[in-house]
Amino acid sequence: MSKRHIVAWAQVGRGVIGTRPVEPPSSTMRLWDNRPVQIGLHALGIASGADPAVIEAVARTAEAAGFSTLWSGEHVVMVDRPDTPYPYSPDGRIAVPSDADWLDPLVTLSFVSAVTTSIRVATGILLLPQHNPLVVAKQAASLDVISRGRLLLGIGIGWSAEEFAALGIAFSGRARRMHEFVDVMRVLWRDDVSSFDGEFVSFQTVRSYPKPVRDRKVPIVVGGTSDAALGRVAAYGDGWYGFNLAKDQVAGRISDLRSRCLQLGRDPGRVEVAVSLADGSPEDLGRMEAAGVTELVVVASPPDDPAEAGTWVDGLAELWDVRSHRRDPLP
Repeated sequence: MSKRHIVAWAQVGRGVIGTRPVEPPSSTMRLWDNRPVQIGLHALGIASGADPAVIEAVARTAEAAGFSTLWSGEHVVMVDRPDTPYPYSPDGRIAVPSDADWLDPLVTLSFVSAVTTSIRVATGILLLPQHNPLVVAKQAASLDVISRGRLLLGIGIGWSAEEFAALGIAFSGRARRMHEFVDVMRVLWRDDVSSFDGEFVSFQTVRSYPKPVRDRKVPIVVGGTSDAALGRVAAYGDGWYGFNLAKDQVAGRISDLRSRCLQLGRDPGRVEVAVSLADGSPEDLGRMEAAGVTELVVVASPPDDPAEAGTWVDGLAELWDVRSHRRDPLP
């Protein structure tokens, strides 16, 4: 597969910190109103979508066209012949060649936020267990400030054992680490002076600034399609990113997520649901809305030529009738 012809894979507390409980996902943070399903775009950061001129053209045009969110994913390293199966394709192989350019998503979205004013920016997803949570908390808060409160921090536990090995980070225990890391970040965002004593992270009386724009919170979207992933969403996510789902799977997965939220005393209506479809078309939008999807993410690879990128985005917007589903800009 050539870099030009890549079609990227179609893709938000627990415990006690000393005597202070970790705050669960906000029950008052209204992420969405009762309006038609929104349309997001996952097109930036990989291969042709890693060219700065293409990024700018796509971002500016997507905002003008009414797309809700621009998503960008992460892999620090890739390997030519992975033994770990990729969980989001039937054959267990990722469609992106190992030698494709793959930008860091937080860097990419910082650039996007500088050339736009209202469209949301989202990591889709950042592999949180591979990172130091204090550093990610700083980076995410900084990007939230730069973007004036437009960041969604999409996170996941990761699937590539080879990537974790290259980074010198344990593959096992990554789900537990991610839960604790979310707690760490929320404490750092919330408190003027922060302390934490957990299984993996411990610190006392530190300050982390700046604070996120929206009441010291960054919405956290948890990625994954397994039962365990839905459990993580219900436990501590502000939303869910269901990647490359078959359209016949969506209603069942959302029903399961709602049940898990209710079991934990959470209002499922407060959990944003973003999905991308392996076999979707614009005719499926009504079905997705009825199932409870709040954002349908269109995943595609832009053209190499920046002069063609805007026209390409406008074509997608027309195909998916984005203007009929556009959201109001953030205040």
